[in-house]
Formats: sequence, C-alpha cells, structure tokens
Amino acid sequence: MNIQEREERHALEVYPRRGVSIVRGAGATLWDDQGNAYLDCASGVGVASVGHANPAVAQALAEQAQTLVTCPGIFFNDQRGQLMETLVGLAPDGLNRVFLCNSGTESTEAALKFARKTTGRSGVVAAMRGFHGRTLGALSATFKYRDAFEPLLSGCQFVPLNKLEKLDAAITEDTAAVLLEPIQGEGGVRPAHVEFLSAARQLCDERGAMLVIDEVQTGFCRTGTFFACEALNLVPDLLCLAKGIAGGVPMGAVLCSDKIDVTVGVHGSTFGGNPLACAAALAAIGFMQENDLAAQARSKGDYFTRHFEAKRPERVREVRQFGLMIGIELKEKATPYLQALLAQGVIALPAGPTVIRLLPPLVISESELDTVVTALHTALAN
Repeated sequence: MNIQEREERHALEVYPRRGVSIVRGAGATLWDDQGNAYLDCASGVGVASVGHANPAVAQALAEQAQTLVTCPGIFFNDQRGQLMETLVGLAPDGLNRVFLCNSGTESTEAALKFARKTTGRSGVVAAMRGFHGRTLGALSATFKYRDAFEPLLSGCQFVPLNKLEKLDAAITEDTAAVLLEPIQGEGGVRPAHVEFLSAARQLCDERGAMLVIDEVQTGFCRTGTFFACEALNLVPDLLCLAKGIAGGVPMGAVLCSDKIDVTVGVHGSTFGGNPLACAAALAAIGFMQENDLAAQARSKGDYFTRHFEAKRPERVREVRQFGLMIGIELKEKATPYLQALLAQGVIALPAGPTVIRLLPPLVISESELDTVVTALHTALAN
C-alpha cells in the first residue's frame, strides 16, 4: 500500500487533495515519493518562512528533545521565558504579556476570550472576507465557512474592509473586540488601509472595545517588516500570531497590552508554550534576525513583481504584493492554473476563487523566483 492509498483509507477527507505525496523538504524545495522536486510557494500555508528542514531549527529541536519536551504552565521554564521576552522585545510598544498556544485559530480563540473577559461585553466586529480560523469561536468571526455550523457565537457582525462609516456604525457599547487582519490572506491578499486601521484604533479607544490584530499570516517578516503593524504604526490591544513563529513546529501566541484583565483559570493550554516548540521558535526567530529576512522579503518580493509584470499575461487583473505575500488576481477562476503550476513543479495557493496566492519561504533565491515567474507566464498564457 503506497502513501496515498494509506491516507485515503484512513483520513477524514476534509482537504482538497492534489494527488502528490510530499516526503522531504529543504529550503524552498519539496520532493515527492517519486523523487520529483517542487518549488514551494505555499510554505505549508505560510508556515515554513525560514525554509523547510532549517538546520538551526532542526538542531534546536534535537537538543531540546533530549533535555525536556513538555512542561505545563503551572511551572516556569527557561525556554518559555526566553521566548516570551523575545516576542515582547519585537512587538509594538505596550504589548507586554504573552499567552502561548498551538495554532492561529487558538490564538484567535484566546484573544476573543480575553477581550470579552476584560470588557464584560460579547460583541465582535470583523471584516468581510476576513479569515481567523475554523474552531467555533474563531469561525464566528470569520466571514466564510460558517453556514453549516450555525448557530455560532451571537453578536458577530461584518463590515466591508476600508469602509470607515460602516466600521463607525458597527462599534457600539456592546462591542468587546474589533478583529482585523492588516492584509487579508484567505480573503485575496487585500490590504487594510492605514486610515481604516487608525480609525479602528481610535474608535476602540473611544468606545471601550479591544482592538485585536490578526498577524497569523503577515507576521514574522512575511510582508517586509517583522510585524505588519510596524509599517502601519499600529499598536493593538491584542496581537494574534502563529504560522511562521516556530519554523514549522505548531505554535501560536497572543501578545497583550496592560489593558487585558485576566485571572488564573480563565484560559489555558496543555501543550501551549512547551519547551520543544519554544526552542524551535527561538531558533527560527534568531535565524530571521541574523539573516534579516524582513529585508529579504522586501527585496525578493519587489524582484518577483518587477519580473512578472514585465510580461504580464492578459488574464491577470491585478498583482498585490507585500514583501513575499503576493496575490495575483485573475479575470477568471484560479484553480485550473494552480494545477497547471503544479504540473510545472510549482506549488501555489488560492485566496478566494480568482486569486493565486504565493507565500514562498523567505529564503527562496532570486533564481528560484525566476523559475516561478517563468512557470506563471507559461501557465497563464495557455
């Protein structure tokens, strides 16, 4: 029985499979069980920012696995404390407390609970096309994928991104949290305008709501700064993180301001902040800093756009590029072109029905980006 047959026999089929069995990775390249190589412009949906099988992360995991793998939050731990200190040092000023968990959706769940506990309110305002996770609380604040799971949390409402008057009308004395992505990922690589985010900050301050910024996909150098908040001069009350934080090891985090009022027992996580994941995160973040991956994301993203736009295919409506978070909006459905790219050895993602999304490892080389550009030109010309 081969890899695919074994999974098909046992897996609960919740993913749209692409018929490829991936068994190995290095840098920006993945290999399947037949030895075929693929340039990975998905990065495990934005996870492998420091590259697959990053040596620094692998060494940290090996050393920590022989020292201590798990340690519950009722005890202090050296790796956990060091990671918390590192995250606070990188975050916007005023985010002084950290809750560690295991994924982006868990970070959203925690942030929503913390906002509700702090304010004593239950309402959530989020953006149309926004995506914040698939568990029930996070899904309640997510624009799509909801219908089959109603009733979800009450009091969640959605406003058009960048429509200030709609945001103003939505935030009331019942609003616990305003939850926004600085750049919508699943929603099509669509940026929130500086003015919209600034207004959200001001309205939250005036009306006693907590501003929650979801940087699960944009964080850790992806858009050309360590956090997208830096470029926007934005300081949220809660900052949700995950994906690239630990070099591919499952981890999430919520960074909190001093406004957040929680007490012992309000929330927790059995595996959150385990020493193994913390060691991986410290190694991944160290690698990002030592190699200035934020600057690499800026320069490589610009390089890609310049070369792709030099011969833009007719079926492309718009290219939206922020560091190495890239959305190519087509005038038609994107799925056939994702399959065409895969046949050429390039893995890409959708972001809505008409957008090809590229989230390559930040260590991808310019020559590898040339290969991606050529594959795109070929696929989109046919």
